[in-house]
Amino acid sequence: MLSFGRRSRSIFVKFSLSFLLVGLIPLLALSFFSVKTFSGYVERYTTSNLQQMVMYMSYNLNSAFNQYNEVSKLMYTGRYEGFIDSYRQDQTYNVNELEQINTIPIDSFLKTIVFSDPYISGVQFVRKMDGKVYSQQKEDRSLDSEGFARPEWLEAMAQDPSKVAVFPAHEDDYFFDSNRTVFTIARSLIDTSGRVTKEPKVVGTLFLDVDTSLFQQFTQELSLGEKDELYLLDGEDRVYFSNQSIPSGTVIKLAPEDGEIITLSEEIPFLNGKIIAKIHRGSLFEQLLSARSTVYLAILICAVVMIVMGAWFSRRLAAPIRELIRQMTVVESGKLDIQLTVNSNDEMGRLAHGFNRMVERLQIYIDEAYVAQIKQKQSELNALKSQIRPHYLYNTLEVIRMNAVDKEAGEVADMILALSNQLKYVIDYGEDRVSLGSELEHLQDYFYIISVRYENRFELHPDIAPDVRMEWPVLKLSLQPIVENAVQHGLRRKGRGTVGITIERRADKLAITIYDDGIGMNKEELARITGTLEDMRAPSKNVGLKNVHERIRTSFGEEYGLSVSSREYIGTSITLLFPVIE
Repeated sequence: MLSFGRRSRSIFVKFSLSFLLVGLIPLLALSFFSVKTFSGYVERYTTSNLQQMVMYMSYNLNSAFNQYNEVSKLMYTGRYEGFIDSYRQDQTYNVNELEQINTIPIDSFLKTIVFSDPYISGVQFVRKMDGKVYSQQKEDRSLDSEGFARPEWLEAMAQDPSKVAVFPAHEDDYFFDSNRTVFTIARSLIDTSGRVTKEPKVVGTLFLDVDTSLFQQFTQELSLGEKDELYLLDGEDRVYFSNQSIPSGTVIKLAPEDGEIITLSEEIPFLNGKIIAKIHRGSLFEQLLSARSTVYLAILICAVVMIVMGAWFSRRLAAPIRELIRQMTVVESGKLDIQLTVNSNDEMGRLAHGFNRMVERLQIYIDEAYVAQIKQKQSELNALKSQIRPHYLYNTLEVIRMNAVDKEAGEVADMILALSNQLKYVIDYGEDRVSLGSELEHLQDYFYIISVRYENRFELHPDIAPDVRMEWPVLKLSLQPIVENAVQHGLRRKGRGTVGITIERRADKLAITIYDDGIGMNKEELARITGTLEDMRAPSKNVGLKNVHERIRTSFGEEYGLSVSSREYIGTSITLLFPVIE
């Protein structure tokens, strides 16, 4: 109980509880509100989208019925796909005697209609005089003439011969070996010549069989599920087409809408009917319900994880501080040979590390001051030694040079002087940047030794532009390796030649070009060297060139460095770019 009371008063326990309350409650409230709002929005959007699709489908179906109605009127107009012809007004004579509709043979007229639309599978014309059936189909099928004209069709046409009739979906079983589902549009051909009679003079009846795949084309966008229902009804609620196993022509009474079904309806003026879609809410929002359940589960898991993490965080944060307090009590008693274990690099780890460092400082403070004084003396002694050794070498070379002068060996004395100057220049532990004048003086000393060694077969010709100032800084030992390459790889194989140096200013850059009239390089070798300079990680035999190039780019930036151009048997030119620093 005492331990529990102490922990309840701990600032870390209070902090963890506050964190859970402040973080968990808004998280749960916001999550549930967001899921509820999002679900409602998705349901409204989906329902509205379905309503738009049903309206679009009803519009397309009504347009299709109107189109087929216009096709049936071709018996009167005589115009279709460019056929414009005058015809005898006596349709009875045309049909019964000439076997023509307008001036076109009946079979040709039917063939024109059957191929006018991809969904018209067959066209039949029944002559009233003798009941003769004319038929044209897209496929080679045999028609049962006696079973074609169904009595209910003829009865429906006789009630009002002047109107078009639409018969519900049915199987075209009047063709042998056929089970295609079609709906039929019929129109009577009335002879309008002569005197007007009370009863219209019906010459024959045209029947258009339209494949029900026309409906399927319009209903595919709805993506109906197995439980969803679709009905195409006329004005008397008779079924013209349905995705359910309901016989066509059946009168149905739709149940009132409940919470599980969404009923969408749109009028079809041509049929004086409507199209009705009954969508099961469960199948429509199945993925949404699954996603919502997943979100709720994730929220619950997050809440549990936050509680566990809060408790773990409190214990982990409090444990090292309690250990630190205990060790501080030990240090207060005068015991300085203790160390805290550092288990992390966070603030607690740095705090433990600082405590250890504090104890160490207290323990070795006097020794640390004494050792620092000894190290300072040792550093001063090493610095004196590093200065004495080069001066001893310079003095020795000066003695040798004076001895050569005394022996009247002037050339040897000059060479020793040039070598001494080079050693002073190279061994000097100053900055990496030197003035342009110093670099050129070092290059002159180096080339003097080369000239003596090769019996003056090689010459150095510097050409310095008037606007170039000698105090401009360049990298130390950046020109000598390039000149050495020109001698070793260009002039030496040729036997004699010239190394030229041109120094000029290009805008804010200092351009130093070192060229020779040696043997040059072929294209393959030039490409290899250029690739080596561009790729810092690539191995190279040209260590001097790559070293100078990398030093310049490291010191001044990527836009500086050296570039190589060469032509075989003509010579090589290397240009170094430095920034102009006033």
